[in-house]
Amino acid sequence: MGADGLAPKLLIETQELIAYPLLLLFSQSLRESSVPQDWKQANVTPIFKQGNRNKVENYRPVSLTGPICKIFESIIRDAIMQHLESQLLINNSQHGFCKGRSCLTNLLEFLHKVTSCVDSGDSVDIIFLDFAKAFDKVSHIKLISKLKAHGINGKLWIKEWLHQRTQRVSIRGVSSDWINVLSGVPQRSVLGFVLFLIFINDLDIGIKSWILTFADDSKIFNRVNCTANVESLQMDLHTLITWSEEWQMLFDVSKCKVMHVGTMQFERQYLMNDQKLEVVTEENDLGMVISSDLKVSQQLYDPERLVLSQISLTPRSLTESVVASS
Repeated sequence: MGADGLAPKLLIETQELIAYPLLLLFSQSLRESSVPQDWKQANVTPIFKQGNRNKVENYRPVSLTGPICKIFESIIRDAIMQHLESQLLINNSQHGFCKGRSCLTNLLEFLHKVTSCVDSGDSVDIIFLDFAKAFDKVSHIKLISKLKAHGINGKLWIKEWLHQRTQRVSIRGVSSDWINVLSGVPQRSVLGFVLFLIFINDLDIGIKSWILTFADDSKIFNRVNCTANVESLQMDLHTLITWSEEWQMLFDVSKCKVMHVGTMQFERQYLMNDQKLEVVTEENDLGMVISSDLKVSQQLYDPERLVLSQISLTPRSLTESVVASS
């Protein structure tokens, strides 16, 4: 339940009685670009991600909003996505919450490109990017301008939906005081994901390397066989930094990592905001453990969580194995 205390089960049990009143309510809300205040309230519940449970930064804040507003958000979301897909407005690098795309398509495209390079004798450098509180940092003013650029006619309703939002932290039945929300889109709300996709849709403009994203999870990579290739990838990082500063969507540089794949031995390093990126040999990407040797011996498969410690695949057979299993 959200802050309004309405249980979704209640709506299901009374759907035949409330469908028409909700139709009238939604029509008036959209026509007048007005949003009831209780639709703008959210209980924020922390969900543990990984690491030390005593550190606040290791929890993801999930906004629990009212079910009636979620129903209306789903209607608006479907209309927006239909518009974006029919006009081919979402860049091909984005695999999150788009029809026919998923974590699987993101990983398959990524692994195909990387393993193809390694099979050809090339080396690849991969930079895993991490935004600092991405959903919370979306500027409302800048978001509205991007909605207009994408031809979203319902931007005035969305502007009102974002205006004067309030939230409180709720844990085990105990809640904090209400505070005003000055930026961001509600994480785990129905409409929030679509708005975030629109906000970062121009992230890859001007990027010469390969770039793949799933919502806010992004990675940039390319062949690296000489210093010119390293400089090109570094220039792409500068382009990304410039974009992040312009749109106030900064990267958490301490969590951005570099992985070297292949046999090229010359020394290379990458900087973001004059800070050297950490080099790793293993990284969790969309639930899959990516290692610099492209083996899957560290991969854990849920729900059985079986450790495949005896498997050793070549780059080419790894891609074929993933495709076959899908």
